[in-house]
Amino acid sequence: MAEQKIMRGGRRVNYLNNRDILAEIHKSKKTYCKYLNKETDSDFDIIVDDVGKINKTRLKEARANKIARAKKERQEILQPKDVTDQELVFRVMTWEHIPMMDKKPTKAQLKKRAKIEDMFDDIEEAREQEDYGITEQVHTKVNFPPFKHYKVDDEGNPYLVGQSHCKGSLDNPKFSIDHGEMTMKLANMYIKLCERYATRSNWRGYTYNEEMRGQALLQLSQIGLQFDESKSDNPFAYYTAAITNSFTRVLNIEKKNQSIRDDILEMNGLNPSWTRQNSGPEKEDPAGAPTVKTITPKEKTK
Repeated sequence: MAEQKIMRGGRRVNYLNNRDILAEIHKSKKTYCKYLNKETDSDFDIIVDDVGKINKTRLKEARANKIARAKKERQEILQPKDVTDQELVFRVMTWEHIPMMDKKPTKAQLKKRAKIEDMFDDIEEAREQEDYGITEQVHTKVNFPPFKHYKVDDEGNPYLVGQSHCKGSLDNPKFSIDHGEMTMKLANMYIKLCERYATRSNWRGYTYNEEMRGQALLQLSQIGLQFDESKSDNPFAYYTAAITNSFTRVLNIEKKNQSIRDDILEMNGLNPSWTRQNSGPEKEDPAGAPTVKTITPKEKTK
């Protein structure tokens, strides 16, 4: 579902759509980036996965995208000759500017290390002789897929005009993942999505509905900017899936806790919840007393 609609004055009105969500995601990501000129270099026209793919075909596609965006956002009609190659901005998805770090070892690797180190008197010497497979380097974890922005000069050569997860200057960039923030409008969108989803018929009846909303909102705040515009233009579906998973996770936890409570009640000779009493075949409780079986009206007439 790409958007949600509500009735207002007898007509359907969009309260949330993909275009608005994408715009706020882009504004939020820009706060984590550094540009040569924020006004002209921050809005990309096309996304590629390698600088080498900036060619005549991509220039043509980027120009068409820029003309379409101007018409949709500013109601401005542009002709292809009005947009030069030097105005086009390319977003290149890359991890090359993200620093490396040691990969977190798995439990099996730590167990192997402890077992081997027991055989050595000198632990440092043991670690020099055997790395146990836990010295692998990986990129530092970031809050959204990293990228760089490029333009082309008069000769068609690409040059850097912007970089994500960066503060300082492009000549001397400093890696950072905590200097930006999401926009207030995007945060309100998260709240609205969770509140609307919680009113669905299959969720609104639960007494812990508020806890479900809270967990879903926390999940969105953590993974909201991880949406990758290079793979999809439907953030609504991405967020809805995350909310569904959060609601389901809380439901499963509550069901497990209720089952434990019912087991304790039955062990002490007390009646469990109606859900336990009305589910499954008749069975005896640990105290030896038969479980009460509810008779439905259909069974009573037989």
